[in-house]
Amino acid sequence: MALVEDAFFLDPNFQGSLQKQIQQIVASAILAGRLHPGEKLPSSRKLAKHLGISRITVTLAYNELVSDDYITSTNRSGFYVSETAPSAPLQPIRGAMVADKVDWSQAVQQDFTGGKHVHKPENWRSYPYPFIYGQPDPTLFNQASWRLCALQALGKKEFDSLTSDYAERDDPELINFIARNSLPRRGILAKPEQILVTVGAQNALWMVAQILLNQDRAAAFEDPGYYSLREILRYTGCTQYPIKIDDDGLPPDQLPDNFDVLFTTPSHQCPTTTTMPMARRHELLRLAREKNFIIVEDDYEFEMSFLKSPSPALKSLDEDGRVIYTGSFSKSLFPGLRLGYLVASEPFIRQARALRSAVLRHPPGHMQRTTAYFLGLGHYDAMIKRMRSVFHERRTVMDAALKGTSMVIAGSASFGASSFWVEAPADIDTELLADNLKNQGVLIEAGAPFFESNDAPKNFFRLAYSSIPSEKIPEGIRRIEQTIVEMQSGYNST
Repeated sequence: MALVEDAFFLDPNFQGSLQKQIQQIVASAILAGRLHPGEKLPSSRKLAKHLGISRITVTLAYNELVSDDYITSTNRSGFYVSETAPSAPLQPIRGAMVADKVDWSQAVQQDFTGGKHVHKPENWRSYPYPFIYGQPDPTLFNQASWRLCALQALGKKEFDSLTSDYAERDDPELINFIARNSLPRRGILAKPEQILVTVGAQNALWMVAQILLNQDRAAAFEDPGYYSLREILRYTGCTQYPIKIDDDGLPPDQLPDNFDVLFTTPSHQCPTTTTMPMARRHELLRLAREKNFIIVEDDYEFEMSFLKSPSPALKSLDEDGRVIYTGSFSKSLFPGLRLGYLVASEPFIRQARALRSAVLRHPPGHMQRTTAYFLGLGHYDAMIKRMRSVFHERRTVMDAALKGTSMVIAGSASFGASSFWVEAPADIDTELLADNLKNQGVLIEAGAPFFESNDAPKNFFRLAYSSIPSEKIPEGIRRIEQTIVEMQSGYNST
């Protein structure tokens, strides 16, 4: 049996080139047993004509499959499935899918669903006014330099970074950059033994919670705050103390008397972006010493300091080793990178390293080495400089566009950042507002998931400028204001 050209269908949503898609179709058919050794494939000419693409694209795909021994080429005869093609140890399909007879309501002993989250549409780029947080602007990312760094990390010289199991270790090049460049900029000095690479800041927070908390311990955190942190704490079974923030972030005098761990975002509070004053930081450290609790500092977006220099990290002021510091490259590079790091005293890092090894060994070595090259060759700093300039302009435009509307900026970082925390009129439910705005091509993030209580105010939302061009901001703000007015008119008419 031969695979005729009619069996090929191009998927418009495929994440990759046409050449890669053709390779995947053929390889998948061979691995699934739909094509057997010796069977003939359609000619490159016929397949190109059927798909309406260039013949060279098909030829290149076939050549790649030949190099991987999926197919072979015979002069004047065409392409055939190789006699030694890779195969998957799949069992033959025996009729319909079996019925699931497991009572999962009894089998599942811990519920990981039902938490509050901000949902971002997968197709957010198709919206003309995406005021969403934490998504990259492809026009600001140096894709060419990243590609060259990735190719360098794939070279023969770097074979170990791609294929080796680091066990409990991390890429020494990346650790060296963090220790010598990233941390000193925050006033932090640390030895390699005090640094651990993580799968993003969220993974770092999870490990901290697993190591320090259990049902007999208590944690305090900011409210409103990072919604995923509440879920992380819930899984530990610890007692939770949400602390209402004010205009300067977390107020030390509101902390409970007896607890074990404090989670805070002093440089750029999530989601209000408020910056904690230095006096309050020193007071937190004094209380930590007096009450004997650990502070976990989540220090993301400190690079976006285009208004003035950021305050020193809380960790840099720590003289007792009480602060565990988490940082991330994912926010400034791209979220899908999923690379962050923990900085803490050696006894804690030893525990974190052992926990990480038990769960995922280590973040992929190739991604660590690629990132190390991107950082070490200066591409990262050049990109951050460009982002600061663009974000400063967008912030200025958004600030001006919000003036004269019914919306109020309720929180903004004193040094910059990439979003505003906005307060709508008291009668506006921003979850309904967000739904109404989608029909007009506008995306915003409702504030409800950031609050601990279900009775919290519903009229706050986050308005980010990291993913929207400056020229689109005024019209997007106008549509938000118009929708607010229309919603209020509807309320009044009823």
